[in-house]
Amino acid sequence: MSKQRIRLWDLPTRLFHWLLAGLVVASFVSGKIGGNAMDWHGKFGLAILGLLAFRLVWGFAGSTYARFVSFLPTPAKVLAYLRGQWRGVGHNPLGAFSVFGLLLLLAFQVGTGLFGNDDIAFRGPLYELISKDLSDRLTGLHKLSVNVLIALVTLHIVAIAFYVRVKKDDLIRPMLTGWKDVAPGEGASASGGGALPLAVALLVAVATVYGGSGAWLPTPPPPPVSAPATPSW
Repeated sequence: MSKQRIRLWDLPTRLFHWLLAGLVVASFVSGKIGGNAMDWHGKFGLAILGLLAFRLVWGFAGSTYARFVSFLPTPAKVLAYLRGQWRGVGHNPLGAFSVFGLLLLLAFQVGTGLFGNDDIAFRGPLYELISKDLSDRLTGLHKLSVNVLIALVTLHIVAIAFYVRVKKDDLIRPMLTGWKDVAPGEGASASGGGALPLAVALLVAVATVYGGSGAWLPTPPPPPVSAPATPSW
């Protein structure tokens, strides 16, 4: 059967995907190292926050297959996919659950990290906004949810390998090049997006990083200077 080549993933979506993958790995490694690496861990977390904010906007204003509505896993789509009747390009209905799950879990990870602490030298940029007890609870949730994140990422990678090796459907190349070969009538090239939505998404991302960085918070007062102890003699 002849194939037709369509534009599937736009450049902003592809950059988001690979930057997010690299930052998640960097965050995991720096968190495990601890110590001075926690400063980088915080920076990686803020970068992930910016990417998630960008993707939220791009999910509504981006090109065809980047929009959430294009791969929203409705019951009808899921049922059709399980019956082998689903025909489409982009994320399939089951893959969409993985995408939304990863985005929500990463948002939870970043959100709890902004208020967390390690009881040594690291404090999240928004730590001062809450109590120490609440920060400790959020830190515990942050650490526990890492295991769920590892499981979801592993499942994501296994699913991609299954499609590449078993179903002979290369999901990696389109995310690198943006192009995909499909059967005639299976899908049309992506449209939409553009410079203005991209500018808005980038602006929202920068504003979100600024808000999450705590740079807008007033500088805490210096600790009081204790008076020198009076000699007992």
